[in-house]
Formats: sequence, C-alpha cells, structure tokens
Amino acid sequence: MSYTNPPTTPRKSHTFDDYTLSEIRRAATTGIYDIRGAGAKRRVPHFDDLLFLGASMSRYPLEGYRERCDTDVVLGSRYAKKPLHLKIPITIAGMSFGSLSANAKEALGRGATIAGTSTTTGDGGMSTEERGQSQTLVYQYLPSRYGMNPEDLLKADAIEIVIGQGAKPGGGGMLLGQKITDRVAEMRTLPKGIDQRSASRHPDWTGPDDLEIKILELREITDWQKPIFIKVGGARPYYDVALAVKSGADVVVLDGMQGGTAATQEVFIEHVGMPTLACIRPAVQALQDLGMHRKVQLIVSGGIRNGADVAKALALGADAVSIGTAALVALGDNDPLREADYQKLGTTAGAYDDWHEGKDPAGITTQDPDLMARLDPVLAGRRLANYLKVMTLEAQTIARACGHNHVHNLEPEDLCALTLEAAAMARVPLAGTDWIPGRDRL
Repeated sequence: MSYTNPPTTPRKSHTFDDYTLSEIRRAATTGIYDIRGAGAKRRVPHFDDLLFLGASMSRYPLEGYRERCDTDVVLGSRYAKKPLHLKIPITIAGMSFGSLSANAKEALGRGATIAGTSTTTGDGGMSTEERGQSQTLVYQYLPSRYGMNPEDLLKADAIEIVIGQGAKPGGGGMLLGQKITDRVAEMRTLPKGIDQRSASRHPDWTGPDDLEIKILELREITDWQKPIFIKVGGARPYYDVALAVKSGADVVVLDGMQGGTAATQEVFIEHVGMPTLACIRPAVQALQDLGMHRKVQLIVSGGIRNGADVAKALALGADAVSIGTAALVALGDNDPLREADYQKLGTTAGAYDDWHEGKDPAGITTQDPDLMARLDPVLAGRRLANYLKVMTLEAQTIARACGHNHVHNLEPEDLCALTLEAAAMARVPLAGTDWIPGRDRL
C-alpha cells in the first residue's frame, strides 16, 4: 500500500508580499520610482492605540445637555496684533490650487467658514474662490515661492512658513504638466503643461538665524498684524519645535507621517518621518522646556479622522489639529458612488491616490473642466461643515465624560495605551498598569 503526502497550501512570504512583488516588477519594467498622493498606508501606532479614562468616582463627569464644554481656540497670540479666534480647534490644512480644483478650494473655504475655523492656501498662491469664501485664511509661504506676492500676504489672516511636510520631510513637491493649465501657470509663473518639482528648502535662508530675519521681514510687511506659523514635518520634533520658537514663531504646525500630499515618491510617504503619535509629546516637551507651552500654540496634523483623534491630540498637549485628506473625503473624494469611474482608472474607491494625474472622478484633485463641474462647491462645503460639526461634538462628548468644561482641559492623565509602542510614544500608562515604557519606576 503506498502513501502520498497530502497537498499543502502554498505559503507566501511576509517580506515579499504581493504588493512588494508587484512594485519590484513595476520598477524593473519602467525604470522609474512610483509617485502617488495621500499618506502612508502602512500600519503604525496611531490614536486608535489610546483610550480615554472616563470619569466615575475619582472624577466627576459633566452633564452633556446642561453643562457647557467650550471648544474655541486663539492662535498666534505671542506677537501678532490680530491673532486668529476660531470657534473650533480643527483647521483645514494647506492644499494647493493646482493640486485641487477651484471648486474644491471654494468648497473648503465655505465649509470652514460655516464651522468657524480657518483654511490654508497651500503651494501655488491664493485663489479668488478660496479667499472669497474663507472668513479666515492662512497663506502658505513655501520654498517654491509659487504665487507668492506682497498683495496676497496683506490679504491673508495669517502666514504659514512651510519648512517640511509629514508625508515627505526633506522633500519637495510635484505637479505634473497635465494639471498646469493656463490659470495655474499664470498664478505660479510657470510654463503651461510642463512637469514641475518644487524645492525642498527655502532659497534665501539656511538655518534658524536666517529664519528669524525672514520672520521679522514678514512682520514688517504686514505691520505685525498677522500671526506667523511655522510648519515642520515630523522627523525631529523636539529640536525643530524649539528652533521654530526661538526663531520667533507664533504657532508651530507639526505634521506626522500619516499626513497626505498631492504627489511625491512613495518611498518618501512610507519610509521617511515619524508617526504623528510619536511627534506630539517631544514637541510639547520642547515648548514646556522653553516655558512657551500654550503661549506658542501647537497644531498637530497627519491622520486626524474623527473627534476622538482630536480629543487625544489635545489631551497630549496640542492646541488644535489640522485635517487634509479627511476634508477631501468629506467633500466627496473616494466615494463608492463613483466606483465604476474609479475602476476605469484601474483602482477602487478608498484606494484612489493618483491625485497627481488629474483624472479624479470626484472633480476635486483635477484641473479638467468636465471633471471639475461634477463638484458642487456649495453642497460640498455643507458636507465639510457637517463633518467638522460632528468631529467637534465628539471631542466635546469625550471632554465632558472626563470631567472637563473645555476641550483644552483634557490632559495625558485622561489617557491609557493599548500597546507598548503607543504607551512609549504618547508617554501615558499601559492600560491596567501605571507603567510608561521608557520611564523608570519611582
């Protein structure tokens, strides 16, 4: 009687998984690196790895329908004569006209204004649609200087000097030629239809001493009226925040690696920078060591999705958060209702990230007139306002449950962590213990 081995299920490599193999084949076929938009897709410790400790006996919760929980925030009160007074601690991140359509920029301005918060221009200058619909508009001052002019500096409510971005710390931006239309070319002083790569660093300064001079120049141009933000990518948050403060910033924007981008090399998105969760506490520590926590405001961005994320960022020491990718989804990006259109592009709703190609079926990350017309800026703005309202209500609900009458009163003691990694990064105890990894017990 003979015996044969039973068939076994073929085992694939964890290191060389299907996606990795497909990338090797793509690189071997094309000889170029992959470019895409959005943020990191790999699993890294994030806000989901934290939980709140609601009040019971040792703390007294607030009654949601009878006791107030405020959400307002003031940004830029250090030096600016006219700091920003926002109703909610959730702002709209910089996303450029060029990478986004004019209708999308208008919708962002409409939604932010309804919600009582600010939006940000991004690279490429100030569009009339965004300025016209944004009650509070932050003007980004980038290494490219695309669209930069003193007139728009004066029209802005604040100026954000961009040093780095979470999706690509140390890297510049990209804008493919098919998105450089006549209008985009005119605003950026670029040739129409030619691919552009933005600089990775500012051309007229090389360090914090030069930056201090630049900030003083901007303050003189704007008569010290407008707050000066500095945006850094999450790589060395302690030192970058400390140097930003010493250079004279009113506000520091800290963008973790889950932050999105219009277009860059995928190797940047997935392998450069630190998780947002790992960036917050070193940044707060720098502010505390300088005696500037809450005097220089900290805005955290990179993967913020809901009110719980907002509340956790505030509890760890941030003054506000900023959203980009989530705002585009609220406008209508990656909507399953357009699944057939996404499949025609070789992708699926929820995975579409080739924003740089300008073929967005939702009419958001495109300059194609026919596609742009699909986005109703009034309706999309209302959707964004609804989303911001829900996020704010969720953050308020959590703050009340922890016994606080303002979302800024949330603190690290309200949190515990589910994993060792999150406990170490957030510097809060591992759930069920009083142990914070990396700290010696008393």
